[in-house]
Amino acid sequence: MTRIDEIVRQLIDIARKDEVFLATAESCTGGLIAGAITEIPGSSDVFDRGFITYSNAAKQEMLGIRPETLDIHGAVSEEIAREMADGALARSGATLAVSVTGVAGPGGSEHKPEGRVCFGIARSGGETGTETIEFGALGRANVRQATVAHALSLLIAGLKAQER
Repeated sequence: MTRIDEIVRQLIDIARKDEVFLATAESCTGGLIAGAITEIPGSSDVFDRGFITYSNAAKQEMLGIRPETLDIHGAVSEEIAREMADGALARSGATLAVSVTGVAGPGGSEHKPEGRVCFGIARSGGETGTETIEFGALGRANVRQATVAHALSLLIAGLKAQER
């Protein structure tokens, strides 16, 4: 069993116990977070849906991202990660949603380097949190896998915070 599988099993166990439903809003991972969750038997007890919003148009149409937020901050920003997580929560039956948007690579720019990923975590009745992680130029596959692991850990932390 991989590290990701172990994290997902823990996530499913806690979510099932707390009767929490999950959603994902993914850009740079292209559905890998939802895929990791649904790889584990029993995930249908806790996983509602995933939004793969790779393009800016998809972010706006599927998640309600405001064009002005994109214009001001760009797609790789905590502001967009916040709106993505909020949009996933509002457009699903979930009570906890995670979002990711970033530069998996190769490439990037001086202002948005390869390996920069912005995360959002939204919970019903709670404040939406965001953070940016600089994974560095690890290569596309490694940045995406690190993003999946971190997003799953954020979901677990979100569940544990709800338990308090």
